[in-house]
Amino acid sequence: MQSRFSLAGSAKALLHASVEWPIAMLARLCLAMLSLTLGPGIGLAQDIVLVPQRLSAHCWFFQGESGVASLANKGFMSNAGFVVTGEGVVIFDALGTPALGRAMREAIRKITDEPIRRIVVSHYHADHIYGLQELKTIGIDIWAHAKAKQYFASGQAAERLAQRRVDLAPWVDEATRVVPADLWLDGDTDFRLGEITFRLLYSGGAHSPEDMVMYVVEDRVLFAGDLIFAGRVPFVGAADSRSWLAALNKTLALTPPPIAVVPGHGAASRDPVRDMALTRDYLAYLRESMGRAVRDLEPFEDAYAKTDWSRFKSLPAFEAANRINAYGTYLLLEEEELRSAKR
Repeated sequence: MQSRFSLAGSAKALLHASVEWPIAMLARLCLAMLSLTLGPGIGLAQDIVLVPQRLSAHCWFFQGESGVASLANKGFMSNAGFVVTGEGVVIFDALGTPALGRAMREAIRKITDEPIRRIVVSHYHADHIYGLQELKTIGIDIWAHAKAKQYFASGQAAERLAQRRVDLAPWVDEATRVVPADLWLDGDTDFRLGEITFRLLYSGGAHSPEDMVMYVVEDRVLFAGDLIFAGRVPFVGAADSRSWLAALNKTLALTPPPIAVVPGHGAASRDPVRDMALTRDYLAYLRESMGRAVRDLEPFEDAYAKTDWSRFKSLPAFEAANRINAYGTYLLLEEEELRSAKR
């Protein structure tokens, strides 16, 4: 049975779409036709110039805008980074459009002439991967956790790409494709390139089944992907929040401890313990408030309405993500209660 929440949301979305579609879709169709006329990304990419921020002797990152992907921000709402090792460049994540991937490559070339050798993908969500196809054109190796194969096998990759082709045209268009990894990792993996030691840590399945973080040991910089959201509400959806909290504890146990953390979204943190607390506390509050409702057999709508969201309400992406996060957590905790009752 479909919940009142999802029915209401669907009805609202349908009503909104019926009003917006003709104008919005016509504008996006015109932009998409222009993109096809010029060739994929040609002309459009000239509007995107990325300027990396320096974190340490070897580490840099690109900071996207807060909020959700939109035509206004051209899909640039997530972070990515790179490490200059002395023998080549290692990139972490690829941003959310092919044009952004190309802009990353051009920005890196202004910093170093070392070859780009490898890219580590934190997880296969749209805002972190569509730049892969442009980066792959220069022959670099893509590494990701093997559980990302589920993203392709389930049909999610095709469904999400179809949606983005509508919402982010012409930045994501018919020429955009999802590029799989060249090397699928099974768990924690260490490697060394040039002067730098890299530790790739598997989360155990948190924000997504395949989440990985990258720790640059000598510089003590952690590229955390979407396990940490700085200064904004994270997108939780149906994620395993219990595993997510465990993964945050794993990163806090790193030795030597990180002195800088690059989250998947938002500004870099120079006080990782403090800034990890926002993501941790938000997840814990979701589990506490929705868990109480599940135990009391309280309907989601009633539980959501009576929950005090004031601590998080002023944060970017709250309106877009919080209700979805709460509902996903409510369903997750129902499943946890059922599994517990069967033991």
